[in-house]
Amino acid sequence: MKFIVSSGSLLKNLQSISGVLNTNTPLPILENFLFDITDGTLTISASDLETTMTTKMNIEARENGKIAIPARILLDTLKTFPEQPLTFTFKAEDFAIELSSDYGKYNLTGQDGEEFPRIPIIEDSKTIEMPTKVLADAISKTVFATGNDELRPVMTGVFFQLGLDNITFVATDAHKLVRYRRNDLKSEVETSFILPKKPLNLLKNTLPLEDTKVNIDYNNSNAFFSFNNISLICRLIDGRYPNYEAVIPQENPNKLTVDRISFLNSIRRVAIFSNKSTHQVRLKITGSELQVSAEDLDFANAAVERMSCSYVGEDMEIGFNARFLLDMLNNLSTAEVLIEMSTSNRAGLLLEAPNERNNDEDILMLVMPVMLNS
Repeated sequence: MKFIVSSGSLLKNLQSISGVLNTNTPLPILENFLFDITDGTLTISASDLETTMTTKMNIEARENGKIAIPARILLDTLKTFPEQPLTFTFKAEDFAIELSSDYGKYNLTGQDGEEFPRIPIIEDSKTIEMPTKVLADAISKTVFATGNDELRPVMTGVFFQLGLDNITFVATDAHKLVRYRRNDLKSEVETSFILPKKPLNLLKNTLPLEDTKVNIDYNNSNAFFSFNNISLICRLIDGRYPNYEAVIPQENPNKLTVDRISFLNSIRRVAIFSNKSTHQVRLKITGSELQVSAEDLDFANAAVERMSCSYVGEDMEIGFNARFLLDMLNNLSTAEVLIEMSTSNRAGLLLEAPNERNNDEDILMLVMPVMLNS
């Protein structure tokens, strides 16, 4: 069996799905790309059993066939070629592969394509469509807040809550929480599911920048995303997501408004001097002055900065994990950020400044305080 393909086009397609591959996999066949040729269309698949990505491209081929090709050696070889036609020749009896280029010939051994795990078929599914930019924004603004605790698997993914009036994306690790709501999207049925972190990051990296649609089919066990010539299918996380609304404090009389970039840069500088286990930065607000400070008593390191702010409420002092604040401030987009607080031992809320908010989206970020050293 033989086919001819453009080197650049093949490399681009392989790179778009190569993120699925694991370096240490229990099944050696999963270290390969599956090449499946049907009527002049090449379908390439990569899988780690939990997540499978496929991409399609047109090629010159007279026969149909299927073979698994070692992923790493193929990618490394293709990266060295300038744009040119490549000819692949397979021998079905021993899975020998010959690759011919303008420079010469290269031989490697594949595996039987029939041994590659079957790609799940979504049955009894429901469908929703959304713009690729909206999905990419939703993933970017939430996935950083997911947890890593395998004893609480539901917190290692992003909760998709499809409602009749809006769609909400939620992520939490019990120390921080993000709720990202789209008021311009809705579902015909109310339902919810939890998507793992890895396929979400793969989607974020492959969703096209141009304004197209992504089709999402889902049932009780899997979700299937398709856009352009790429599709991704992944197993959902089984379990009940915690009642996140219950932990969002409703009464927050202390409201701090500050320039987001100035605040971000101040925390970034001051955090260098913080304790390396707590990463604590202290916010002290008196009138229209915000003092940002940190110290590491073990090494006698300390830093303090002052900046102007707009503040309504009683003077207060509160400590937060600097890394959590930086993640959140980086994922907000308004010029100013509103921080709502009640007391120094209750969660603070980071919101976009009211005068800059987009009516189509609503984002709320919650961060638990760090106990202040006396």
